[in-house]
Amino acid sequence: MDFGGRILVLLLLIEVLMCLVVNGNVVFEVQHKYGGRRGKGLKELRAHDSRRHGRMLADVDFELGGDGSPTNAALYYTKITIGTPPVDYHVQVDTGSDILWVNCNKCEKCPKESDLKIALKQYDISASSTGKTVTCDQDFCDAAFNRPNPDCKVGMNCEYSVTYGDGSKTEGYFVRDYFKFDQVTGNLQTKAMNGSIAFGCSAKQSGELGSSSEAVDGIIGFGQANTSILSQLASSGKVKKVFSHCLDGAKGGGIFAIGEVVQPKLNRTRLVKNSAHYNVVLNGVEVGGQFLNLPFDLFDTGSSRGTIIDSGTTLAYLPSDLYQQLLTKMMAKQPDLKTHIVEQQFKCFWYKGNIDDGFPVVHFHFDDSLLLPVYPHDYLFEVRDTEYCIGWQTNGMQTKDGKEMTLLGDIVLSDKLVLYDLENHTIGWTQYNCSSSIKVKDEGTGNAYDVGAHSLSPSSSRSLKVNVLSFLLLIAALLNLIE
Repeated sequence: MDFGGRILVLLLLIEVLMCLVVNGNVVFEVQHKYGGRRGKGLKELRAHDSRRHGRMLADVDFELGGDGSPTNAALYYTKITIGTPPVDYHVQVDTGSDILWVNCNKCEKCPKESDLKIALKQYDISASSTGKTVTCDQDFCDAAFNRPNPDCKVGMNCEYSVTYGDGSKTEGYFVRDYFKFDQVTGNLQTKAMNGSIAFGCSAKQSGELGSSSEAVDGIIGFGQANTSILSQLASSGKVKKVFSHCLDGAKGGGIFAIGEVVQPKLNRTRLVKNSAHYNVVLNGVEVGGQFLNLPFDLFDTGSSRGTIIDSGTTLAYLPSDLYQQLLTKMMAKQPDLKTHIVEQQFKCFWYKGNIDDGFPVVHFHFDDSLLLPVYPHDYLFEVRDTEYCIGWQTNGMQTKDGKEMTLLGDIVLSDKLVLYDLENHTIGWTQYNCSSSIKVKDEGTGNAYDVGAHSLSPSSSRSLKVNVLSFLLLIAALLNLIE
């Protein structure tokens, strides 16, 4: 099956429950910018996370569609196919973003080239026979901003402007066009179909969005707001707002899907309500069988705090008290081990033994008795033979009221199937072999299909020194979405 010309969309891993009158599923493939951690510059990973954190904090200040503004994942990008005739675009994939936007024709200060070795393109609505603008008096525009535009006049464009915490900004207007999807029709079998989706047409950019080091054609959001692709599909009554991902920590591959996961089974906990991100209630941290003695209010969920589960972040960022206690317990079994600093910010050490035998497992305890185990091979990076660096970071990330936040990224999510159920406001996970397959139920037929991990390697990117991360996105009954 040729994935090269397929619309590749969505986030750092995921698979999920799908629902209602679902006649099929859709496959998307996503590429991981950094892939495996060994041999990559840790400074580059930290810099990426720092930029993302700045943009995440902006969600408190800027709301799009009432549930929070888009954020830039930067780690994952995919190829999507838009228009008639169809044109491929590379977009960043992010669970925290709420809209899909691409650079448009004659965009001001949009990037012209990318260090990712992909050919950048700009969407031209006049070149697509199925493209049309979304006007401010249409229902989508009202839904996007959770209110009618009091200054709207018939025929005016539905405009958007998103400013991120790092100063980056995109401005433009919404358009609607056909997207090409690969519908899953059986075990690892697909057929082509189209769906009509509203998305942002970026006419002007500033800041890091135009940086050639991470430049792509746009961002695709898979967040909770009603402007996301998932929400648009759900509003049609064809799917429910549920998705999941699975990241292979060893091979850099994975699975991304929408649909009801029949196998494997997993436990869940509730999401913190009215949060812009996927926030959960963390009750305690256990290191090597012993609970850390932490302040009672450290994991307070007020004022949009709590613990953020974020596949767009590489490392794990902890409040200073938690960080210090965790490191002390972690190193207790190796009292003679000396640490040194790499790239001016990472604590590292030399160790010749088996790290899973020499260091403890860390367990995060959440509401509803949900555990998140993190093994030494997850939180320790081997940057070169026998030299390991610690993935735990003290973040300095704070809310407006000065409280430190906990953010758990890829190092704790690797090798786990993570499920986001926005219908029931829950999230769950289980340890899993992400290079294998899952079973997803087709509600239309009642059949459960095997969906496996795949690799995307665009012909234009063969020289890239990045690992491929592929995901499968299962969407249902998109045939009925065509306008």
